[in-house]
Amino acid sequence: MSVLTHLLSRAQAAVDPNARIDGYLPLECYGALGDGRSVALSGSDGSIDWWCVPNMDSPPLFDRLLDAENGGRFVLQPNEPFTVERAYRVDSNVLETVFTTASGRARLTESMNSGTAGRLPWAELARRVEGLGGQVSFDLVMRPGRRGDTVNPYHSTIGKHTVFHVERVLGLFVHDDAVSCDWADEGITGTLTVGPGERCTVAIVAGRDEPLVAPDIRQIDERIDVSDQEWRDWCARLTCPDGDRAAFLRSALALKLLLYSPSGAIAAAATTSVPEWIGGKKNWDYRYAWIRDAGYTIKAFLAAGAAAEAKAAFTWLLDQLRETGTRVCYTLGGGAVPDVSEWSMPGYRASQPVVTGNLATDQQQHGVYGDIFETAACFVSCGNILDSASAELLAHLADECADRWRTPDAGMWELQDEQHYTMSKISCWQALARAVELADQGQLPTTCRERWMRERDRVARWIEDECWSEDRQAFVMYPGSDKLDASLALAVRFGFDGRERLKLTLEAIDRDLGAGPFHYRYTGMDAEEGCFLACSFWMVEAWADLGFRDEARARLDRLTAALSHGNGVLSEMIDPASGAFLGNLPQGLSHLAHVMAIATLNEADDCD
Repeated sequence: MSVLTHLLSRAQAAVDPNARIDGYLPLECYGALGDGRSVALSGSDGSIDWWCVPNMDSPPLFDRLLDAENGGRFVLQPNEPFTVERAYRVDSNVLETVFTTASGRARLTESMNSGTAGRLPWAELARRVEGLGGQVSFDLVMRPGRRGDTVNPYHSTIGKHTVFHVERVLGLFVHDDAVSCDWADEGITGTLTVGPGERCTVAIVAGRDEPLVAPDIRQIDERIDVSDQEWRDWCARLTCPDGDRAAFLRSALALKLLLYSPSGAIAAAATTSVPEWIGGKKNWDYRYAWIRDAGYTIKAFLAAGAAAEAKAAFTWLLDQLRETGTRVCYTLGGGAVPDVSEWSMPGYRASQPVVTGNLATDQQQHGVYGDIFETAACFVSCGNILDSASAELLAHLADECADRWRTPDAGMWELQDEQHYTMSKISCWQALARAVELADQGQLPTTCRERWMRERDRVARWIEDECWSEDRQAFVMYPGSDKLDASLALAVRFGFDGRERLKLTLEAIDRDLGAGPFHYRYTGMDAEEGCFLACSFWMVEAWADLGFRDEARARLDRLTAALSHGNGVLSEMIDPASGAFLGNLPQGLSHLAHVMAIATLNEADDCD
């Protein structure tokens, strides 16, 4: 059995239940639960430490991830020493954790529930405990967070229900009769015990500024298995490579969690302020939708045969471009991302600041043109058709790209130092090349086709003349620099000319930016942050696209082995020395790069 069969879906055996460092759990110990609207992070020690209600970009109900001492959490944990094995159910985002103690074994099954008709019109987080042998007693704690002491939770009685309030969030704590619990304004504490064949279920039902449904605990318990079946049915409809099916589906399932179903937007990640280096200040809010990430994820969904998700995301993207123009990122509901503000919280392992909002929204990034047109080209290549309004919008964007490509920008990495970044120019070339192709296919008006073609060729000549370094034997990060940029691996996917120069650039990236199987984003980042996981998957894809299938396969196997200590949820970065995950999670860019690496490699295998 290949290493890839196990990638990110195997059980995590012998997890250290005391793995918290100063109260913080290593990021690789988290599993993600979701319902198409929000995502919860469940730790291997039975503590749910992050959940924004009702949406991914809402304020958090549980925020222990960023405040170990005072943060909100929902804990179900054996009251004696234990070991842990955990894994997602096959082809599902329902997560199972088996606790073993001296007195017995019990399984915790967790789900953000959906119904037979899809996402529920309320948030429902369900946790079922089943006895497998002996007896296991659990301590229960449900404590809403205070968001850096900006809100003060309390409880009240409405009709026959005791409810909790956190600012404008209203919630129910629903449980079996066998669960004993005590209420206070700060939250709930309690206990439950299970023996062989016994089970107890507890759940939170919550909403914000909306009437609250009060379901019976038996209905909630049944919906755990309904949700599991819905996930498996979705996976069964996907087109998966045979050899790497489990690995491919695990990342596809993670991407599905980041698809915000009310609008079709795709969140970059489900968290904010998780640092790119412990103690560093690179702590960003990624709970918004980037054009880049949306474009790449749409291509990943198309590669998986998830046409409905791809169409929803593409339509959302075009609507945003039509209504507000070419911003770098948008809120999940649409519109501009708010300015950055800070919460007075310790941050993950004392890494500050803790922020909401993002300043990237109004940056000038030429990469958005390539992302938009690559997405349109992929959508059309699957046999789909652009409507006249979308075609007109894309033609306008092609003209805009033709006008702006000579100006500097912030680059793919959203840097404050504006330059003529090589990857940005390649993205402009890519946009104009795809615009010409779409016009030739009758998908775009041909009025400006000749202009797009001439500008495409000018961009290509400029890149070849200005961005190639004979000394480095590589395309550099920008003209006059000796820095390298790992994102240039994407130039191979985009079909940029110059096979030999691209091969030499990949070799230079390995030499200068490589750290074991991983890669830093660009020169100098080894002193500031971890390795960027997507870059290493892009390298796999690039070598496969260039025809070096065995090399690409070996790289993917090495990445698989180096990531196998996680639960199937990839973060943004990794410390290459310790293997510790870094940055926000689940990180869409990491998962979609993984999907595309597998898809491209298996395509190469099929063509062999």
